[in-house]
Amino acid sequence: MHAWLKLRNALAVGLTGLLAALSFTAHAADWPARPVTVVVPFVAGGTTDIVARLIGQKLGELWGQPVVIDNRGGAGGNIGAGIVAKATPDGYTLLMTSGSIVTVNPHIYKDMGFKVSDLMPVTNVASGPMVVAVSATQGPATLKDLIAAAKAKPGALNFGSAGIGSQVHMAGENFANAAGIDIVHVPYKGEAAAYADLMAGQVQLVVGNIGAVAGFVNQGRLRALAVTSKERSPMLPNVPTANEAGMPGFENTGWFGFMAPAGTPQAIVDKVQRDTVRVLQMPDVKEKLAKIGMLPVGNSPADFATEINTELKTWGDVVKNRHLKQN
Repeated sequence: MHAWLKLRNALAVGLTGLLAALSFTAHAADWPARPVTVVVPFVAGGTTDIVARLIGQKLGELWGQPVVIDNRGGAGGNIGAGIVAKATPDGYTLLMTSGSIVTVNPHIYKDMGFKVSDLMPVTNVASGPMVVAVSATQGPATLKDLIAAAKAKPGALNFGSAGIGSQVHMAGENFANAAGIDIVHVPYKGEAAAYADLMAGQVQLVVGNIGAVAGFVNQGRLRALAVTSKERSPMLPNVPTANEAGMPGFENTGWFGFMAPAGTPQAIVDKVQRDTVRVLQMPDVKEKLAKIGMLPVGNSPADFATEINTELKTWGDVVKNRHLKQN
């Protein structure tokens, strides 16, 4: 009799699990049944916002439901990410994160308002290099000249960014760390303001997103000293890589990806990932991403999680070496 009770209980547990799995599968099959919100944790107009709007529009067409972009800037992206981390895990609230939020901010903020584990990786949507940029009229001619000037006067050169903990900030810190130079960070409320002051001579360099820098370079208002990718970028084919310009092996990639609240049914996470891959394979999407210097990625949730964990360790070293802290 005791054995029968154990068997009955085991069958009951198994049946419960099966029903839950079937429920999640059915839920995913019907999803989305209403508009999906994608939170962009920065102000409108930046690279994160551009990528989210491009992919969101196409996903909305696939799903037959509107994809609403909700810009919630502040605290290095923590405010917007925190909204998603605390949202109902039903797939109707997603985050378009930049890499820095989940790989840098945990090292420089004592309290982000959420934990990285409160979010589930879905897929890395797109990635691209950064550009070491200076004023076209006042800046040095080469990367070696810039590094030499910084070493000659430690702490005299300032670099601008899109805000503390942003990808632009951390690319600058990573550059300084690799070059062994002492430069001073000046945070702005967005990338555009940093470039305006760079052109005006208020700061001496920005290591910015290629999509934002290229237009100013082509207009002759900024000088690009190096791209931080392994290969030269088709967007700026005449600009050397950092490796070619005198920093052997230096690379720094910016990326943007989908995350969901922890506990979101895996079937929904997998659907978002699969449909994002479909969108990224569309010729017009590839073309539009290329125009801002980005390459489509679309990896699996597991591979994306591995990328995040690897970068989390790498950025921890940079934060420690550069003595960075926000609160």
